Amino acid sequence: MTRGDHHETGRLEYVGEGLSEGELAPTPFQQLSRWVEEARARQREVGDVPEPDALSVATVDDDGPDVRTVLMRFLDPRGPGFVTNLTSTKGRQITARPQLAASLTWPTMFRAIRFRGTAELVGRAEVEDYFSARPWGARISAWASHQSQPVAGRAQLEAAYREYAARFPDRGRPDDVPVPEQWGGVRLRPHRVELWGGRINRLHDRLVFTRTGDGDLDDASSWSLSRLQP
Repeated sequence: MTRGDHHETGRLEYVGEGLSEGELAPTPFQQLSRWVEEARARQREVGDVPEPDALSVATVDDDGPDVRTVLMRFLDPRGPGFVTNLTSTKGRQITARPQLAASLTWPTMFRAIRFRGTAELVGRAEVEDYFSARPWGARISAWASHQSQPVAGRAQLEAAYREYAARFPDRGRPDDVPVPEQWGGVRLRPHRVELWGGRINRLHDRLVFTRTGDGDLDDASSWSLSRLQP
């Protein structure tokens, strides 16, 4: 796969491979897993896909839409997921209105995956397994930060970090730092998955899986496939 070429106008030509129906994996989960792994591999080998797991997540509240980028920390046939302080702005928004949209975008590969669906909490055991695998410093930060709340300055934040670092010293064990009660995971259960592949002349490929049954992303019988015009 090559990068796009800039013409004299400064426009970028999208010279991606696109995606045809004949190239699709048997299920939505297998296809999105393939693209995620290819993005991770390209970052390892070429280095031009920083944070291939960066997931933009859109919520809504009384003030309207809200979007931010998190890291995808869970991916299985149930859907993609991320971790957060559940009392943060997005945590409160999701509790009030669990409708979610999210996207994975890899510009240098001219690829994107869009999700629409419903949020659910990741099970506590799964959250604890993930939390124990995080670096010690990241686990301490989960305690020190009251995510989305105002702070007087960085000094206050660093003081909180030192306090919890002293409370939960690093002994090299996965249980050195317990999981904060307010910290958890959110999974997006999709009812729609769109795969976008950039092509030259803006004739991009947009293949959409729409839920038609109760099965997960790895159940081909629960999804219908359609193509959208670019």
